[in-house]
Amino acid sequence: MQFNNYLHTPKTSYKRFYHILIKRHFFGITSPFRVLPDFFVIGPGRTGTTSLFHYLGQHPSISKSAYDELGFFDVNYHLGLNWYRSLFPSILNKFLVKLKTKMFLTYDVTPSYVRRPWVAKRIKNLFPKSKLIIVLRNPIDKSYSTYKLYVKQSGEKRTFQEVIADDMDDISNWKIKSKDDEYFATKIENSILARGFYLEQLLVWYEIFPKDQILIISSEELSGNTRATMNQIFKFLNLPEFEMPNISKVNVSPYSQMNEETRKLLISFFKPYNQELYKFLNFNFEWDK
Repeated sequence: MQFNNYLHTPKTSYKRFYHILIKRHFFGITSPFRVLPDFFVIGPGRTGTTSLFHYLGQHPSISKSAYDELGFFDVNYHLGLNWYRSLFPSILNKFLVKLKTKMFLTYDVTPSYVRRPWVAKRIKNLFPKSKLIIVLRNPIDKSYSTYKLYVKQSGEKRTFQEVIADDMDDISNWKIKSKDDEYFATKIENSILARGFYLEQLLVWYEIFPKDQILIISSEELSGNTRATMNQIFKFLNLPEFEMPNISKVNVSPYSQMNEETRKLLISFFKPYNQELYKFLNFNFEWDK
């Protein structure tokens, strides 16, 4: 089952149309006078990355890109670096921000990057010293959130229990091979549950980028302890702390609670994958409860 084209809201789709087909030609003229990103939020999706996009832009030393989910390094790479640069602030903006705050950063938030191994190589090639931020959420809640969004946008008729049963059956017949880009990406892309196999996705990035250029944060902490988590991010970016005026969540949809028996099933399913992740990161997210 394909899940890769359903995460775009009408608003996001309009922004893509506007920038790819219209603004591309006008802003392409100004590309030489624009900057490129200093850091990336690479995902995964349904973890609070949209809220994070807006939180980051509140810091006086950080300027936003035109919109989130630029997707340059995966689906829009063919548009070229000139198009990509057109989506970022101008050199004049950078000058004015630095004049006021002494520092300037801008960024790309695209949640799909993390699960696509070739993206890591492309970013490393162009921005070898860039910093990466990854937001991890309990894979059970992430899977359920992904399913609910899929139902809303595609009209999926199966229950969550039926979807994960089919997913588990499919996963039992394959094994992720992170060295094989095409195999890896296809399996992760087409599975709600496999998108929660975080370690398999992270290994590619840790093989290419030094650990001190990668920050892992908890989605639960970002949601429940927003200001402290944001100051952790600002510190990672070598920026001073900042009291954000607005910590309202963005792109959040209410939905019914998961069946308790289904949650127990998924706790058991994800536990071995989570344990490997905890060991690798030397941190326990306590998702296995």
